Amino acid sequence: MPLELLLLGVWRLRWRVAGAAMGLLLLGATLILLWPRQYVAEAVVAPAETTGLAASTLIQGGLVMPGGLLDTRAGGNFAIYLANLRSPEAAAMLARETGILAELTAQRMNGFTGQVRTLLGFPPSPADLDDVDRWLERNLAVTQSLATVTTTLSLPHRDREAALDILARLHGFGEARVRQSLDELARRRVAALEARLAAERDIYMRTPMYELLAQHQRAGVIAAADEAVAARLVSAPSVGIAPALPNRPLLLVLLGVTAPLACLVLAACHVLLFGLPPGGAPRRGGARMVQPVLARASEE
Repeated sequence: MPLELLLLGVWRLRWRVAGAAMGLLLLGATLILLWPRQYVAEAVVAPAETTGLAASTLIQGGLVMPGGLLDTRAGGNFAIYLANLRSPEAAAMLARETGILAELTAQRMNGFTGQVRTLLGFPPSPADLDDVDRWLERNLAVTQSLATVTTTLSLPHRDREAALDILARLHGFGEARVRQSLDELARRRVAALEARLAAERDIYMRTPMYELLAQHQRAGVIAAADEAVAARLVSAPSVGIAPALPNRPLLLVLLGVTAPLACLVLAACHVLLFGLPPGGAPRRGGARMVQPVLARASEE
């Protein structure tokens, strides 16, 4: 179909397009305004390895600045810290120390499917650790900065205090898990070296073993005393006063752009599938354009 006929068909459907766009706008705006809003708790962290006085650097036995400070990939203790934030152990901690299980159970019961199942006599089961694990995987966002080595942790929640409390607990849990692993590693190595020293009689073998034992004892002391062994808090967990999710102004602007365009595309598809809708006769110029070239030449 020529472009002029396609545009003519869309123009003849202009009132239908306008009505459909208005209805779509009203429906979308109603859903956006009625959608439950959530608070977003955020914290900015950085790897502890970005400073020469970090615990991992002291444990390695020197105060030399590491070379890969501009590497944006998470590594070392910081990578273990990030992995612990979404681990099943973190979900079990939240289920044990917060009311997330009761909240997820209430959402399941009060949802549409939950109400339908209750009316049919098959009420949904209470939430368990798997539900908490999926909730944590779906809601906790870890965003790496493209310009610096910092990472932003964000967590949405309907309750402002609960969002702040959960994010602070997750940060403390990840840091504690890394500290615990370092402490256990140092303790096991110290115990193994002490047992070896108790059985070793060669003085030339005992001297380097004493030095190695001193290094691991220092590592255990540093891991127990340092405030941050994996992630340093650049910005402590905080939450805004007003709900931030979803972003209603942005969604309304996007809806105002996409709804008319979608209706125009549907109208064009209708014209292409079913032909030109009935209406007034086309203008003379448009009729001349759709006539074959040979017919126009014979008329002249």
